[in-house]
Amino acid sequence: MRLLARLGAGLAVASLGLTLDNLRRVRSPDPDAVPAPERLAVLLPVRDEAAHVAGCLTAVLAAADCWPGPVRVLVLDDGSTDATPAVLREYAVDPRVEVLAGIERPAGWLGKPWACEQLGLAALSGGADVLVYVDADVRLAPRALSSSVALLRDAGLDLVCPYPRQVADGPLERLVQPLLQWSWMSTLPLGLAETSPRPSLAAANGQLLVVDAAAYVRAGGHAAVRGEVVEDVALLRALKAAGGRGVVAEGSGVATCRMYDGPRALREGYTKSLWAAFGSPAGAVGVTALLTLAHVVPAAAALRGSRVGAVGWLASTASRVLVARRTRGRALDALAHPVSVLAFAGLVGESLVARRRGTLTWKGRPVHG
Repeated sequence: MRLLARLGAGLAVASLGLTLDNLRRVRSPDPDAVPAPERLAVLLPVRDEAAHVAGCLTAVLAAADCWPGPVRVLVLDDGSTDATPAVLREYAVDPRVEVLAGIERPAGWLGKPWACEQLGLAALSGGADVLVYVDADVRLAPRALSSSVALLRDAGLDLVCPYPRQVADGPLERLVQPLLQWSWMSTLPLGLAETSPRPSLAAANGQLLVVDAAAYVRAGGHAAVRGEVVEDVALLRALKAAGGRGVVAEGSGVATCRMYDGPRALREGYTKSLWAAFGSPAGAVGVTALLTLAHVVPAAAALRGSRVGAVGWLASTASRVLVARRTRGRALDALAHPVSVLAFAGLVGESLVARRRGTLTWKGRPVHG
């Protein structure tokens, strides 16, 4: 136990060091930046999003008002069975909004990549210079589109994902959701990640994804990631393999997202994807083991009087607090960081079991693992 505590504390301290370096390097959209007036396409894939799509489109159109050039808002209804089509008809009266009906998925495609591929092809056929993918549960700030595209161009990137502020209500959400931003901020060397083609150095977020249209085509579009559960990260990897540059950014000032509404939705959402979130089931097991070693074992040792464990626990907590302050999260929730990691480990376990049993589903469709 003493050896594990030392190893874990060492990893926690190293993670804190990387967090501090990344907080210095991380890119963030400048709300005052004014990009060149390119042709912009904002793309929304939706399926059974009646509770969210109106709020999303209202915010998108407000952000489009601040865009200096021509903009199209393309929404693809991917076979919704709720009131989503009725909501979309109300917004289709705006000449900037075009509602597309999804085509049946070809063999070998998962639902989200196929919806995104159809949107991308429609945008490219209209001559778009920049594609902005947005999820229905995201709320853009008025300057979100202009500042995000300005970041893409000013930084010389081909793809950038301004990570929205994650809205979390309820115990399980507050335990798990802050780990999203903290995970890449504390483990991914951002300076290297921008330019390295290594797949392990790719982090992306499809909630708000901005990509140069020509680079998207060179990467093969979503056809290159047609069977990927975590299609956003896979798209960045394909883009890097084609010679492009891309990275995740801190976007809490330009967008918010409540990813899951309650514990049941959270568990279902993570169960369908966590097994693949780190490249493979083996990768998921390995990363979860390292997180447990670095952020749970030292805390457990500290509770038994270990000074080394206390140092590790303090480093873990400090890393979480610093990221929370930068991303507009709840700093006090960092005090429960070891419990957060244990909750995450439990979700990974559920995901692996569901994949093994072949019971992975999302929005009424099977997810093939």
